[in-house]
Amino acid sequence: MRIAHLVALGVCAGVLIAPSMARAETRGVLELFTSQGCSSCPPADKLLGELIRDPSLVAFSLNVDYWDSLGWKDTLADPRNSERQRAYARVRGDRGVYTPQLVINGTAHVVGSDKGAIQRALASTRDALTVPVQLAVRDGMLNVDLPAEKGAGEVWVYGLAKEVSVALARGENRGRTVTYHNVARRWLKLGDWNGKAANWNVPVSHVAVGGVDTAAVVVQSGSAANPEAMLGAAVASLR
Repeated sequence: MRIAHLVALGVCAGVLIAPSMARAETRGVLELFTSQGCSSCPPADKLLGELIRDPSLVAFSLNVDYWDSLGWKDTLADPRNSERQRAYARVRGDRGVYTPQLVINGTAHVVGSDKGAIQRALASTRDALTVPVQLAVRDGMLNVDLPAEKGAGEVWVYGLAKEVSVALARGENRGRTVTYHNVARRWLKLGDWNGKAANWNVPVSHVAVGGVDTAAVVVQSGSAANPEAMLGAAVASLR
């Protein structure tokens, strides 16, 4: 397990408004902070590929850039991913980030290759997911609909690349080809949600860039700079 003691904040945004669609439910949102430069990460990357087969889970990979000095520059890394991981650490109060780190439902965190710890964290945090997110893709539009429920937070859509295989020529994983699953390649903020019924309508072309073929929508309490518990999520294919 690679450990870095880092702090910060972060994320970016975008907008729009409109109709409703089919309901999707989830018991867990899994965010895997991983790195191509981390020798401990491939088992976690492989496990995430197994976990995304569970239709009750919304899971994605967030490649970080802070191990790029170890001999290999991560080709999927985004500084915003590193900032998001640091923001989680700051909110928790531990100020520590590491890879492979899996954040479950915005609150718990475990080593991303520890399947037992993941299942325990899912069981202990699933009650937070109280907002049913309806998500559908039709006529070139991504439709998101939220009902009136208790709670408040931000609504984000992540553009995901379902599978990306990378041959690693240098660094700790030199000579390996690693497959990354549901890789976050695009972030768009749909808006703030105040507990009232709301809907958004976003052109798929705004999300499907850079190999993106899947969309995940998350409703999360707190803010991008101070992320707290997940309230709901859904995932849909863009193809």
